[in-house]
Amino acid sequence: MSKRTTSAVVLGCVAALAFIVPLAAQTAVAASHPTVLKAAHLFDAVSGRLTDRATIVVANGKIQSVGNTVTPADAEVIDLGDATLMPGFIDSHVHMDDQFQDNWYLGFYQGVMRFPAERALYAASYAKATLEAGFTTVRDVGSTDFVSAALRNAINAGAIVGPRMLVSNYAIGSTGGHADQAPFPPQVTPPAGPLQGVCNSADECRAAVRYQMKYGADVIKFMPSGGVLSLTDPVDVPELTQEEMDAIVSEAHMWHRKVAAHCHGDRAAKMALKAGVDSIEHGTFLQDDTLRAMKDSHVYLVPTLFAGEWVGEKADTFPPAIRTKALQAGAAIQQMFQRAVKIGVPIAFGTDSAVEPHGLDAREFALMTKNGMAPADALMAATANASKLLGVDKETGTIEAGKEADIVAVPGNPLEDIRATEHPRFVMKHGIIYVRGR
Repeated sequence: MSKRTTSAVVLGCVAALAFIVPLAAQTAVAASHPTVLKAAHLFDAVSGRLTDRATIVVANGKIQSVGNTVTPADAEVIDLGDATLMPGFIDSHVHMDDQFQDNWYLGFYQGVMRFPAERALYAASYAKATLEAGFTTVRDVGSTDFVSAALRNAINAGAIVGPRMLVSNYAIGSTGGHADQAPFPPQVTPPAGPLQGVCNSADECRAAVRYQMKYGADVIKFMPSGGVLSLTDPVDVPELTQEEMDAIVSEAHMWHRKVAAHCHGDRAAKMALKAGVDSIEHGTFLQDDTLRAMKDSHVYLVPTLFAGEWVGEKADTFPPAIRTKALQAGAAIQQMFQRAVKIGVPIAFGTDSAVEPHGLDAREFALMTKNGMAPADALMAATANASKLLGVDKETGTIEAGKEADIVAVPGNPLEDIRATEHPRFVMKHGIIYVRGR
């Protein structure tokens, strides 16, 4: 069966789930009456400040009022005590269709041997873990066989539990590059083409963008530079020409899609900026002049510090070619982030979840503050800033009347203990409670 046929089977199976009684209803039900949330503090994702004695009224999946308000007579009141209410967190860089193993070889084998439908089932469990960790919105920037698009559709249909998802489908890149990772002999697997995001000319790259959008991409992700965990490409070398990058970005923007650029190398990042990208992912080896250009153009950095730390710690489990890249990247990415904070680059929260286990996304906060970012700024990176990058700031990212009721509560005061974000005691998405009182 071809990849195209298996993809169609997966999409068809998940579409059929929409006609089944929603499984989400078994674990979380929208309230039929207003809900009033109370806590010791409320985090304002616009100013970065806390206010005391917080009250939020939620009805019909929306925030109705914030602050001093009259409690509706028929409301359920949930008093969370010594906790801080804040907008649901947003992870701008995940891969929901996979999860790496400590043993790289075992993970590679599993990736080959699992059917697309099987990977979709694992993805459903990853989505649930992510939501329960307080992340009510994610941007999935690369999956295969359209599994993440199918997952998004099933979540939207209420068939399974998970965060709001924006997906890119296949990441786009050149033959042999980071978007073309599996080094199988051609007699085993036919070479990939534009449908699978692999392109070798400006025209092919435009076709690759169009294919991803045809099959439901909300955003376009492409690979200007090499990757850490791919076997055959240098991490810091440009893997697309300027003309190819220009074609990818202009085609995506023509269709009102934002573009995320995977860039470890500085030269590739400069080329991506020239093409007009909306965000640079990772940015491991970026130089100060590139960071200043990002600030001037208001191009977001999505740093994925957690992934850098994780691969650095696991480097001895990788093949030699990857081990060398992992050690270099793990050390460099934190230094780059420290300089980006000082320069004032716009930063949106992202983890590269799948490199590390899903559901641990909030560990990124502690790494951000360890490397020079103020706790309030780290929280804003995962709320208001990320919502602007994703283009969903009219729906979520701040706690304001009229917005979706995407709300998380963490114990105590996260401005004093940022690791409180790792232990949410309350999670609500679209007015539905998924975590309560743990």
